[in-house]
Amino acid sequence: MIILTAIDAKIEARGSSRDISLSGVFVKTDTLLEPGTQCGVKIFLTGGSERIELSMKARVARVLSSGLGISFESMELETYAHLKNIMLYNSDD
Repeated sequence: MIILTAIDAKIEARGSSRDISLSGVFVKTDTLLEPGTQCGVKIFLTGGSERIELSMKARVARVLSSGLGISFESMELETYAHLKNIMLYNSDD
């Protein structure tokens, strides 16, 4: 699950990811935000023994009828490490 919270507005969008990378994510959601909107992103990882929450600052880069393209602007080192591991474990190598 992914939660987007617009920084300048009281808008929260919930959805799931379609594509994720170290630089951004596409969020499938019915709640659409304007391009350029700064937002906080929380990604909840499940499947392990504990639930992991990744938080980052981001901006809406693209808006489609199916969801939002989000560009990450900053994140903690631990969040970066988790994302990097996700990329490694899901690569085709």
